Amino acid sequence: MAQTITEKIFSEHVGKKVYAGEIVRSPIDMVIGNDITTPISIKAFEESGAEKLANPDGFSIVLDHFIPAKDIASANQARISRDFAKKHNLKNFFDEKDMGIEHALLPEKGLVVPGDVIIGADSHTCTHGALGAFSTGMGSTDLAFAMITGGNWFKVPESIKVVLSGRPGKYTTGKDIILEIIRMIGVDGALYKTLEFTGSTIEHLSMDDRFSMCNMAIEAGAKSGIVAVDDITREFLSDKELAREPKEHYSDADASYSQILEIDVANLDPVIAYPFLPSNGHSVVQAVADKIKVDQAFIGSCTNGRLADLKVAAEILKGKKVHPDVRLIVTPGTQKILREANHLGYIDIIVDAGGVVSNPTCGACLGGYMGILGDGEVAISTTNRNFVGRMGSRSSKVYLANSAVAAISAITGYITDPR
Repeated sequence: MAQTITEKIFSEHVGKKVYAGEIVRSPIDMVIGNDITTPISIKAFEESGAEKLANPDGFSIVLDHFIPAKDIASANQARISRDFAKKHNLKNFFDEKDMGIEHALLPEKGLVVPGDVIIGADSHTCTHGALGAFSTGMGSTDLAFAMITGGNWFKVPESIKVVLSGRPGKYTTGKDIILEIIRMIGVDGALYKTLEFTGSTIEHLSMDDRFSMCNMAIEAGAKSGIVAVDDITREFLSDKELAREPKEHYSDADASYSQILEIDVANLDPVIAYPFLPSNGHSVVQAVADKIKVDQAFIGSCTNGRLADLKVAAEILKGKKVHPDVRLIVTPGTQKILREANHLGYIDIIVDAGGVVSNPTCGACLGGYMGILGDGEVAISTTNRNFVGRMGSRSSKVYLANSAVAAISAITGYITDPR
């Protein structure tokens, strides 16, 4: 029987052909923890009586939500992970000394590679599917089980084939494509399924676009998102010291899918997700007509904190000023991205325009710090969720958009079409 790329990845890991719907016990190549969820995993690990990690080199801890610590509680939380990393001589431990948002940092470090099975106690772990890997979020105790055993149980997911055609316009990005998909199928339209992104459009999408798309697969309820390896993937990996030998898998032409979606990207406007769901998508043309005033523009997060995002923001902001009534906050995904953006002059342009650039952090996205919204405030944000109270006050509103929309809106004070 023909197989999808996801079925092939699991088959390779378990040593026999498996198909959607089967329950399998699979080895895991990379287990990812962060400063919020890892302490729970550590507690479960230690209460089990385990004394060592099953696969130390396949375990990463990234302190990325409240680092540098924002208060005593977050400092103590981080210390649990630091102590554990030191006790187990953990090679892949990242804090202020080499910091970044986990889903930007690990691909940058070559720690997640094509063909992997990857889990993390963070829902946006599906980001790494952009590398042709199976990657998904699980609970903290699931993480502890993987830390102890080196594997875990999975139900092999069915796949939805997303066929993208046409070349996207200048300001239509991977973020807009995934927001359009979520608008079409809803926040539970891909529940426990894989969104497999295919079609002629893929060759026009950078890795940054692909990471954005796979990152938000979870916002459609998906277990994972995935893009098969091609020359763009290989180029991304070419300058990295990879943790493992990549394994390229491709879906068979006659593989079985639960659904096929077809989207003409050439005619897709930038998409704005109105409050309070990522599925509440509207064309930027509609948003302009609605004259939506913004108090804050945010560019960053595991969805859109990459170099391409800072580049487009700098291009739009160059020689201009942020609106007097707007706060522009820019958060690079990693220190390397920050350094490259600085070298290329993007940071000076952003600061000269009146924006502020923070250290890499997930803080603003979940209403933790570095960009919390007050009562009644409105944000245009490149983050991935716009639920009630997601970025602060329960009376605030978050509109999700790409980085070009966020940058131009910071200048005008209203949600604006960058075209």
